[in-house]
Amino acid sequence: MTELSPLPTAKTGTIHEVFAVALGLGLTSFGGPIAHIGYFERVYVRERAWLSAEEFTGLVALCQMIPGPASSQLGALIGLRRAGWGGALAAWLGFTLPSALLMFGFALLASALHGPVATAVLHGLKLVAVAVVAQAVWSMARTLCPDAARMAIALGCAMLVVLAPHGQLVALVIGLVGGIVLCRSIAARGGVPRLPVGRLGGLGALGLLLILLVGLPLLARLQVLGRLQVLGEGHSLIGMAAIFMRAGALVFGGGHVVLPLLRNALVPTGWLPDDVFLAGYGAAQAMPGPLFTFAAYLGAVMVPHGAGPGVAALWSAVALVALFTPGALIAVAGVAVWNWVGHHRLARGGLAGINAAVVGILGAALYDPVWTGAVTRVIDAAIALAGFVLLQRWRVPPIAVVGLTVVASVIAR
Repeated sequence: MTELSPLPTAKTGTIHEVFAVALGLGLTSFGGPIAHIGYFERVYVRERAWLSAEEFTGLVALCQMIPGPASSQLGALIGLRRAGWGGALAAWLGFTLPSALLMFGFALLASALHGPVATAVLHGLKLVAVAVVAQAVWSMARTLCPDAARMAIALGCAMLVVLAPHGQLVALVIGLVGGIVLCRSIAARGGVPRLPVGRLGGLGALGLLLILLVGLPLLARLQVLGRLQVLGEGHSLIGMAAIFMRAGALVFGGGHVVLPLLRNALVPTGWLPDDVFLAGYGAAQAMPGPLFTFAAYLGAVMVPHGAGPGVAALWSAVALVALFTPGALIAVAGVAVWNWVGHHRLARGGLAGINAAVVGILGAALYDPVWTGAVTRVIDAAIALAGFVLLQRWRVPPIAVVGLTVVASVIAR
């Protein structure tokens, strides 16, 4: 493997500059990770010329082939190139804070919502989730399953997860093996720009990720933070962080795929009710920036009963950081190994198979819990279908679809 040596001239901007640009994107980038990439290309390549179109394309390819939130990883790597490690952190903070604060505020507000109108609003947000996840499945299937082999992988994994709701990891392994066997002809992609990340840095990032993935569950099991327990044994602040770390390390395909992973880890084990989970997911569709800020909502609604806003803010911040951290560490390691991954045909095939498995996992989630948890009447199905058509056919902005769907839900009830 060829080591990517540090680039002495990569740090050509300031941390404050990177934060300001990323904050502007975090306030205005609606529409999900694919739309975010379009915003980034316009701002970082065409308007500010922080990197060339070829370099930008190489970073996009890398971020789409590894676990984690692609748009957040892309922004952080651009910040790394522009202003070093401080720039990477500034890019993540600027892009993430607006929607994270909005989701935290919604969590505090949602707990106080009562009555028929509030119930209809929350139900409308669950119908938004139906429309958005359906669009994600449709769009991802067209992009990631363009041939019969990958479509077969996706359908097989979807059936597996429907029959065995906790089988997402098995489905990803099946996708990996199926891709190696069936998808060896995937074309090689371009390289990434030289960044200040070498082989030792990549190995260090992977080592830290492994320590966190193994250490946090062990600490939770030992009840190191027993005084912060909630809902019984194992439901502690560290236990929550372990769940979000594991989900963040397994999310191929963007923020929508985190839905089944987090739902299966949190709802059946009693961390929070299904309707509260889906209402927050629906609200996240109205926010700019990365969908992973859904974690800020989840952390806030899982605090111990009677806890004040300060405790809720702590749990929200821990959940947010825990979900984003694996993708950040994997992106750092990915820079160091990209040349091998991008040009080795077995690796390309395996990743193509994993992406197809992701489509299947998301399709299963569209059925259960998204559809089964939101659509209880014919009018619900009609509202969700209308939202899907508005998103997919007419390209209506997600924020407008959220508003229209919630209004329709209130009128219907």
